Amino acid sequence: MTTENNLAPPRRFHRIGQLIRHRRGQLRASILLIAHLLGFLSSLNALMTTRTSQGAVAWIVALNSFPLAAVPVYWVFGRNKFQGYVTARRELVESEEVVVREARERVEPFYSDFSDRARSDGADAAQRLADLPFLRGNEVELLIDGEATFDSILAGIASAERYVMVQFYIVRDDGLGRRFKEAMIERASAGVDVYFLYDEIGSHQLPGSYSADLREAGVRVSRFHSTRGTGNKFQLNFRNHRKIVVVDGRSAWVGGHNVGDEYLGLDPKFGDWRDTHLRIAGPSILGLQLSFVEDWHWATDELLQIRPNLELSEASDVSVLILPSGPADELETASLMYQLVIQGATDRIWIASPYFVPDHGVMSSLHLAAKRGVDVRIIIPEAPDSRLVYYAAYAFLGELLHTGVRIFRYEPGFLHHKVFLVDDDVSGVGTANFDNRSFRLNFEVTAIVVDETFASEMEEMFAADFVASREMTLEDVETKPWWFRVFARASYLTAPLL
Repeated sequence: MTTENNLAPPRRFHRIGQLIRHRRGQLRASILLIAHLLGFLSSLNALMTTRTSQGAVAWIVALNSFPLAAVPVYWVFGRNKFQGYVTARRELVESEEVVVREARERVEPFYSDFSDRARSDGADAAQRLADLPFLRGNEVELLIDGEATFDSILAGIASAERYVMVQFYIVRDDGLGRRFKEAMIERASAGVDVYFLYDEIGSHQLPGSYSADLREAGVRVSRFHSTRGTGNKFQLNFRNHRKIVVVDGRSAWVGGHNVGDEYLGLDPKFGDWRDTHLRIAGPSILGLQLSFVEDWHWATDELLQIRPNLELSEASDVSVLILPSGPADELETASLMYQLVIQGATDRIWIASPYFVPDHGVMSSLHLAAKRGVDVRIIIPEAPDSRLVYYAAYAFLGELLHTGVRIFRYEPGFLHHKVFLVDDDVSGVGTANFDNRSFRLNFEVTAIVVDETFASEMEEMFAADFVASREMTLEDVETKPWWFRVFARASYLTAPLL
């Protein structure tokens, strides 16, 4: 009897342990069943929405084979359309407000008319992509590097009499960031309407005190949050990468610079910072205003008034098209824009970009341009700030070099501008990089300028960059060790997320 009593507790514990293990097994089975169900439903979404068949196959296999890991990754990084913004844009267009329509109607007398048939056809296609016209009567100023850019922008803000629109992807609370803050506060204190919009991911390090100081002074402040709205809480893949400043509808700035000391070349990690901005005065500012109004409407549900400048510039009569692009567009606007300008080149197409990981369509356009005898040159950094981008580029640079495309690596510092030059009269300055993120996942904006004088200034700028760069050869690619080439191909697989 004593022996039986001594053995009873272990038996009970054994049965309890079996029950716990059984329940755990049931729980694991239930979790796995739910995960596979979610994986299956997500794979249906991937089947219907993924851009390429290769991408769809990859997601479907991953979602059904490894649902516990793949499902959350898919809903954070796998979406390529910003449906919430699409809905907000539709509401803006269908709104009873007539602000946007009136603004477009008021600039109709300034529509550009290109006499050259080939140029006219390309302009028509670009205008349809942008849903905006080329407008004449503009003055443009090329701003090379940080000192020239920020001196011009801050002087413009200081001259504001009615309103200021400020939008950047990255804003830092450092020396330059505080100069911007003080400039906005000073104008708000003088009774000027000041609007400040920044991306919540790009400016995630910006302290709350920065915005609090602005609000206290009367500046209207908002984040552009891709996670806003039903179904977007875990949506981290879309960014607003635009850099726009508009003053009174008479002056505007757009280009590659963000707001931080590194853009003045003051960060020892990057050294000299090579970047380009564009100042515009004239009717084409309307396109930058409309872009800002759409983004502000998404962020705040508020529709701002638009008052375009309708005075022809006394200094010049340059035609400019503002081409916004982003993941709410029906088509892949930025990628198609690059394909359009490359295919339209007859003599040369020169491109500079810090992130050069083109998609298949753009790559094909570059190959064909080189085969047509076009002078195709591309400048990228010698040392990019992303190792994945550095390695991924080697997966296709050899193909381009074989075709006759010339690749230059900028050596003095970090090259960050996003510019292009086509033939002798078409130039582009904007925010869109030469990669999948800018083509499909970021909100971007590019100013396309048709003017021979401005193109000659761009040519001089490119020429100086070529001198400061080393030209790559096939040997640079083909002599890399096998492990480097394997890592390059593996890095290229991450191109949709770069």
